[in-house]
Amino acid sequence: MNTVLAFGPIGSNSMLRINCPHCGERDYTEFRYAGDANKARPAHGTGDLKTWHDYVFIFDNPKGPHREYWQHVFGCRQWLILERNTATNITGASQLTDTSRAS
Repeated sequence: MNTVLAFGPIGSNSMLRINCPHCGERDYTEFRYAGDANKARPAHGTGDLKTWHDYVFIFDNPKGPHREYWQHVFGCRQWLILERNTATNITGASQLTDTSRAS
């Protein structure tokens, strides 16, 4: 199995670092990317398959500033929203999310 490392800001040889509001700054390898934080999740129990299909499979691939869900799987296990510039890989503010996101 091949593993691809994500590096920090362009021109930097350092690994991407994420600031967990609970644990502090950590390597991205402790986290799991969980998608676009700007996208509205359909209500639980919604039976409209097209709505769920679009939520799961149709997504943007933005270049520039973006808000993303991440989970600190090898740390406090908290969900957070991270601001990251996808063009430069520079991370910005992070905040804990509402716990309902994890369900």
